[in-house]
Amino acid sequence: MLGIVALLGTLLVGCDSGEVSGGPNRLVVGVVSDQGVAETAERYESFRQYLAEELNALVELEPVFNELKAVEQVQRQIWSIAFAPAGLTAIALAEAQYTPLFPLQGVPNQRSVLVVSADSSVDSLADLANQTIALGEPGSATGYYLPLYDLYGLTLAEIRFAPTPRAILEWVTDGSVVAGALSKEDFQQYRQEFSDIDFRVLHESRVVPPGAVLLSPAVERNQQRLIETVMKAAPASIVADAGYIPNAPVPSFAALIQLVDKVRPLEANVRSQPAVLTVEASSQDSL
Repeated sequence: MLGIVALLGTLLVGCDSGEVSGGPNRLVVGVVSDQGVAETAERYESFRQYLAEELNALVELEPVFNELKAVEQVQRQIWSIAFAPAGLTAIALAEAQYTPLFPLQGVPNQRSVLVVSADSSVDSLADLANQTIALGEPGSATGYYLPLYDLYGLTLAEIRFAPTPRAILEWVTDGSVVAGALSKEDFQQYRQEFSDIDFRVLHESRVVPPGAVLLSPAVERNQQRLIETVMKAAPASIVADAGYIPNAPVPSFAALIQLVDKVRPLEANVRSQPAVLTVEASSQDSL
C-alpha cells in the first residue's frame, strides 16, 4: 500500500497547477474510471512508463472518478491524451478540437437502460412523469445524454445525480428513486450484487460507440505524430492494460455529437424541482 501511495504522488504531482498541456517535455494522460484512483494508476503505470521512455518526456497520469471533472479538463485542454468514454469524446471533438487516435476496447454498441424494480407500477416512459429518477453525472453518454434525450418532453419531480452506476441501483433498491439510468454493460455487471431485489429494464436507448483515445490540439504537431506512432507500436500487454485498439479505425461520433447538441439546452432545467425536460421552440427544434 505504501508503494501505491508513493506511486500516486509521482503520477499526480503538478496535475492541478493549471499549466496547459502539450509542452515538449510534459504530457498529462487523463483517464475516466469508476475504479479507485490507486487501482487505475496501477493499471496504467506500464503505459505511462512506456510513453515516458519512448518520448523522453515527463508523463503524468490523472485518473478521475466520473465524467464531470473530465469535461472540465478537456474543455481547458489540460489533458494531452484522454482515454475518453463516448459522451466525453463527443464533447472533446465538438467543443475542444481534440483529435481521435484509437478506439477504446469495450462493447462495440453500448446502450443506456432505464431500470426500475421488477414490481414497479411504471410500465412506460410516460409513467415517469412527476416521479424522481436518477441519472449519471453530466458528460456520460449512457448515464446522462442518452436518457435525457429519451425523456424529452416529461416533467419530473426531481433528477438525482449518482456518482457511480452502483449508486443508481442502490437508490432504485431503497426506493429513493423510481428509475435510474446506466449503461447496459454496467447494469449486467452490478445487478448481481443486489440479491434483495429484482430489476426490470423499462427502456433501452439507441447504440453509441464505446469511446476513443483523444489527443489535445495543444500538443505540438510533430509530437502528435510521434505519440500516435509510439502508441501503435506498444507491446500487446501494455495496449491491453490501457484498453485501446491500435490497429482499428475510430468509429464516427457524428450522430452522438448531434444528440448531445440537442440535449444541451435541457441542462438548464435538470437540477430544478420539478425538472421540466422541454425547451422553448425558438431555441430548440423538437427532439
